[in-house]
Amino acid sequence: MRQFASALFASLFIMQAHAATPADTLVVALPLDGIISFDPAESFETVSSSSLINLYQKLVDADRNDPTKLAPQLAASWQPGEGEHSLLFTLKPATFASGSPVTADDVIWSLSRVVKLNKTPSFILAEFGWTPENIDQLLIRRSDREVEIRWPASIGRELALRLLTAPVASIVDRKLAMQHASHDDYGNEWLRTHSAGGGAYSIRNFVPQQALVLEENTRAAPAPKLKRVILKGVADAGSRRLLLQQGDADVAYDLGADQFAALKNQPGVTVASFPSSLVYYLGFNTQDKQQPALSNPALWQAARWLVDYQAISQQLLKGQYQVHQSFLPQGFDGALENQPFHYDLAKAKAILQQGGIRPGTRFSLTIVNQPPYTDVAQALQASFAKAGIQIAIQPVAEAEVWGKMRGRDFQSIFIYWGADYIDPNTNASAFAYNVPGGPKTLAWRLGWAIPQLSRETRAAAAESDAQKRSALYQQLQTQIQQDSPYVVTLQGQKLVGLRSNVQGAQQSIGVNMLYYDAVSKL
Repeated sequence: MRQFASALFASLFIMQAHAATPADTLVVALPLDGIISFDPAESFETVSSSSLINLYQKLVDADRNDPTKLAPQLAASWQPGEGEHSLLFTLKPATFASGSPVTADDVIWSLSRVVKLNKTPSFILAEFGWTPENIDQLLIRRSDREVEIRWPASIGRELALRLLTAPVASIVDRKLAMQHASHDDYGNEWLRTHSAGGGAYSIRNFVPQQALVLEENTRAAPAPKLKRVILKGVADAGSRRLLLQQGDADVAYDLGADQFAALKNQPGVTVASFPSSLVYYLGFNTQDKQQPALSNPALWQAARWLVDYQAISQQLLKGQYQVHQSFLPQGFDGALENQPFHYDLAKAKAILQQGGIRPGTRFSLTIVNQPPYTDVAQALQASFAKAGIQIAIQPVAEAEVWGKMRGRDFQSIFIYWGADYIDPNTNASAFAYNVPGGPKTLAWRLGWAIPQLSRETRAAAAESDAQKRSALYQQLQTQIQQDSPYVVTLQGQKLVGLRSNVQGAQQSIGVNMLYYDAVSKL
């Protein structure tokens, strides 16, 4: 594998001397330090999770052109099952990249392994009420191409289908994965760096932080237009821009406001803008033992008035991120679009004084060491300092950020949250749900105990009337917006640098990378 990768990279280096990438290969420049795993049962980071759409298929997915609608993938059809909380799926004739047929057994095994492994994204399937103890009784093989899915949770079939569009519900080649299983891990260790799906591409090689090589799945239907996609790890945003500008890369991600601005009017390059579900927030670890002010609601309230939203959005980030102050992104049913907060130093100082938070209070802010986080962190540091609050910025690699969050090893954090599927529950169950013994949601990571709010979140998920459900989610957003350890600040649009010969580039609101199967080059 590594010999193949070395030869491939060498050939690319030669091509770079002529400032052109191979005609059958898409070269993507981006930071790769956020990757932890490519196993659908474990992957929950931007690059790895977004890559799953090109490696695996699910029973159903959000329609690429209209993500508010559902589109079949491996399922030919579905219908209500025997009970109120059940669905019966009929599978299309399909094969994995290995050549093995996709069967009901693969579907059952793929979903049950998520629940039994209980890795980070398993909380999504836990919405069904599935547990390691009951999952084997709730996934039923009706025939080789029919599977019935049942669930005990109070959720309707529409939400159930939406949950199955999340990357964690990807269908894995059971036979191939189990050939590489070790110590009852369902193939998890091997799948961290390999793939076993039926998507347009398969992982040919992965060198951490350096490169991910995707090779076409010759059995994919429809077939991808390019034979190979190479994700090239480039840590510096300026270097990514230069690679794109010189023709040494076809696509560049995460350039930041300054670098995207520098690409304007450059020959041979375009900047594409795609809708994004990512919302960016400042969060406080309320369980931190060293700084008790982080659990003081006065700090949460004051922080809302210490963010200079408009200056960050329009001046610092040059309009590439819009002010947004609720946990549901614009484009989702019931999303609040009001902006009740603005920069008000006098008000913030008064709140801090009334709450007993003294000038000189200090805490650290953990961020990803890439734009826009570095830029926003410096702006927050400056505006909070005017109120006597000292912020020590701690930039780290993205993978380390996620590790710190999951271990509550941080004081405050500025980071994003992205939708896992197109339904309000996807963010509500993260921001507004935390119960003892439950999934380690975003609210859990911040140590925020919210029994009543958690009950309201479950009630909203169970509501079948569309108008009532939308109203419930608006109430949840208002409560979080007004009084919580989150300060939601921005919603991004996904800007992507492209060479002018790249055709068919497409992303949808719930996906943070291109659908590579649709991309071609002139």
